[in-house]
Amino acid sequence: MAASPTPRPKPAEPPGNPAAAALAGLDLPLPLAVAYSGGADSTVLLLAAVQRWPGQVQAIHIHHGLQDAADAFAQHCRQVCAALGVPLQVKRVQAGHAMGESPEDAARQARYPALARAARDAGLQAVLLGQHADDQVETLLLALSRGAGLPGLAGMPPVFQRDGVLFVRPLLAVGARVIREWVGQHGVAVVEDPTNADIAFTRNRIRHLVLPTLEEAFPHYRETFGRSTRHAAQAQELLETVAVEDLARMGGVPGITALQQMHRARQGNVLRHWLRTAHAANASAAQLEELLDQVADCKTRGHQIRIKVGNGFVERVLDRLSFVQ
Repeated sequence: MAASPTPRPKPAEPPGNPAAAALAGLDLPLPLAVAYSGGADSTVLLLAAVQRWPGQVQAIHIHHGLQDAADAFAQHCRQVCAALGVPLQVKRVQAGHAMGESPEDAARQARYPALARAARDAGLQAVLLGQHADDQVETLLLALSRGAGLPGLAGMPPVFQRDGVLFVRPLLAVGARVIREWVGQHGVAVVEDPTNADIAFTRNRIRHLVLPTLEEAFPHYRETFGRSTRHAAQAQELLETVAVEDLARMGGVPGITALQQMHRARQGNVLRHWLRTAHAANASAAQLEELLDQVADCKTRGHQIRIKVGNGFVERVLDRLSFVQ
């Protein structure tokens, strides 16, 4: 009888992986997946996760098909995962962007549902994401450039649920330079997305033109900006709590008389919450101001309200507001 083949030893991980400390204190449902693009950030995360939870880690690669190198990225991921003994799913998505939408936003909208589906298909409850401290700063600066409110200024949450799957960003306190220096020092194989150097994209302009200047003026900007996003997230969490309580007192649907008894800012808070959570609609600042003005002017039974918000309209029905499409 032929002897069983000797298992191929997995390559040893170089010491000092900057993701290792970030994973050390995490208690997550196992097995789990790493969203693996093949780039430096997701590579250090995958290597650290394999060391932290041996035999409990899988990888998911999202093939966006947006550039000629996409097939090569997927092949690189297959080779790395085969060497590590890590199961890999490669999922193709359609990430074409609509008019007025950036390619990055379109890819992001396609990516997370695909990751969640792949995780559920494999019986996994958690997915690790490789965004780091520089990504968080870029997100904050983008939000500021667009005049965002607290939800935007809160940046990327370290933990969130989507489609029944737990997503975790353990590297938000780790800088990009630390990751790239470790990858370079140890000769770790990674792919480089050629679009990352294209400053036609707003995020790349921030990365290549703004962040170096910030670092020169404020060497600790990653830590201080990160602290600001956490403060904004805490404030937004408090506002959400207030909105939930206010809406519950109205029976789950905004009442005009009840709204008129609130301060204007509190009215806006509960209406934003109602539109987003009950109808997946996000009112612009102008739309919300118009809606608040109409609520304030609603003094008679005959006063009608019909304001475009998202893909529908907010209308008055008796003493209540209704959202119709």
